[in-house]
Amino acid sequence: MAKAPQFLLVTGMSGAGKSLVLDTLEDWNWDVVDNLPFGLLQRFVSGAGFREEPVPMAVGMDVRSRGFKPEKLVEKVRALKGVESEILYLDCAGTELIRRYDETRRRHPMAMDRPAEDGIALERTLTAPLRQAADSIIDTTDMKPVELRDELKRRYGGSRGEPVITVGSFGFARGASRTADLMFDMRFIDNPHWIDELRPLTGLDEPVQAHVRKDPAWSKTLDTIEGLVIDLIPRYGAAGKHYLTVAFGCTGGRHRSVAAAAEMAERLGKAGLTVNVRHRDLQSAPSDTIESMPGGSGND
Repeated sequence: MAKAPQFLLVTGMSGAGKSLVLDTLEDWNWDVVDNLPFGLLQRFVSGAGFREEPVPMAVGMDVRSRGFKPEKLVEKVRALKGVESEILYLDCAGTELIRRYDETRRRHPMAMDRPAEDGIALERTLTAPLRQAADSIIDTTDMKPVELRDELKRRYGGSRGEPVITVGSFGFARGASRTADLMFDMRFIDNPHWIDELRPLTGLDEPVQAHVRKDPAWSKTLDTIEGLVIDLIPRYGAAGKHYLTVAFGCTGGRHRSVAAAAEMAERLGKAGLTVNVRHRDLQSAPSDTIESMPGGSGND
């Protein structure tokens, strides 16, 4: 018999981190709904029967939710059929909530025309039954977002997994990559552009790859970068980063950076990683003017 899917009610003080909690759980493949009307709660849970495999569910409900009545909400959650339910209450000190609302310039939902502290006080009183009934309470007063994610992982065992990895190439003369998390400048490698038979080719062609591999620094550099990238991937994943772009640059973006990106993608693939490859400037026409820019002569 399949284990009943977990149901988590995420509630608490506005500004305490409910959106971050729901976003994190959604990243972990939970079924997530925010601000669900009270009357639709059982209907949402019952929909779990239509899923091929049971998955954990999380619903965010607070003072913004239609029909929000804390005492009745506790009763409703405890009476849900077909799930193991849990109530998570997010709390935060009033002074910190005021600071957050001031920083984001958003209005408190219970103080649209009054100071935020009035809404915070009213909400704290209103949600007291939920806090008292909560199975888990997380006080986010002194928590950074990454610390809150770590706490969620400890409590709910979410798997961040590895980020989606993209290895790319670009030409500095056409603008540095704007999406790179890790950027490596390959302009110290001898420039194939200045060799007549290699000029019309690209870093995807074997003659160009053979040329750059002759440079004494090539293999050692890529070995170092490969080790660094493989070491950092799980660290980025642990920090909650979902996408990681490793970009190699040269002057024109057609030769050395392309060859470096292609080889790095192959290396990472052999290490068991799935890699996307993008060559931004590969289709650009060869240009002596571009290659003669600072760093281009002998340093594509």
